[in-house]
Amino acid sequence: MFMHGAEYYLSRARKLPAPRMVPDLLKLLRRPNLDSSRVARLIASDTVLAAHVLRLCNSARFGAATPIEDMQEAVTRVGFQEIYRMVAAASGARLLGSAHGGYGMEEGELWRHSFVAATAAQLAARQLGEEQNLVFTAALLHDVGKTILAPALEEAGAQFGREKAAPVSLLEAERKLLGVGHDETGGRLLERWSFPPNIVSAVWFHHVPKGARSEKRLASLVALGNLVACLMGYGYGHLALAMRGPPEVFGILGLAPESLPGLIVATFDQLETADARSELAAA
Repeated sequence: MFMHGAEYYLSRARKLPAPRMVPDLLKLLRRPNLDSSRVARLIASDTVLAAHVLRLCNSARFGAATPIEDMQEAVTRVGFQEIYRMVAAASGARLLGSAHGGYGMEEGELWRHSFVAATAAQLAARQLGEEQNLVFTAALLHDVGKTILAPALEEAGAQFGREKAAPVSLLEAERKLLGVGHDETGGRLLERWSFPPNIVSAVWFHHVPKGARSEKRLASLVALGNLVACLMGYGYGHLALAMRGPPEVFGILGLAPESLPGLIVATFDQLETADARSELAAA
């Protein structure tokens, strides 16, 4: 009854607040000799998003004696990288903040999981010398496919409940019941939204990073962030602490499994900062 491909569920999906500024801004920030006014104009074109970013800029971490009043000043004072993270986080909160009854997720639960995963992945990227904005974005959006599949799982009701109770992963339960998982669905959605191919691939293969081929390091960082978020309790209900993660992740990244506790502690410390608390509570 429910066995269909990703395109079927995408065609049925309600209209989502697509984070279209994120790939545009990511592309813009890669240009040499970038003029800050171009970044400011792009962000200011979305008045709701710009207001949110200004609030974050005037939070405890960035606040100064004189409040930041416009986007040009925000970009100049805070810097390109921090501004990008704020835009990505604010866009992600709008997209992922709703309740998703099909997965048993209350309002804000998917957003918190995604933000914690992105924070952990970014910290690992910094340690490994990878592009932090790219990693943060891919990890932030790794579960976006769940926003598409949640209504179908809600329709499945008790049948999905029985699948969850069986000794299979959530992804296996999705595929068995719907014919497709949130990984492929999320990748196809980001492809529609014109995200870069490397982010699409990392989201599509975050449960099997080696399948991402040339982007397996990026997919592995996303998988690592997902694992850390689950181990910290920001996951899928009672299944969060049972998360193990793809076994190849540490080998692909050249990390020892023993480094995981240190990354969890670093992520926890980052989440305790004033700006991270503001972003985490954004949804």
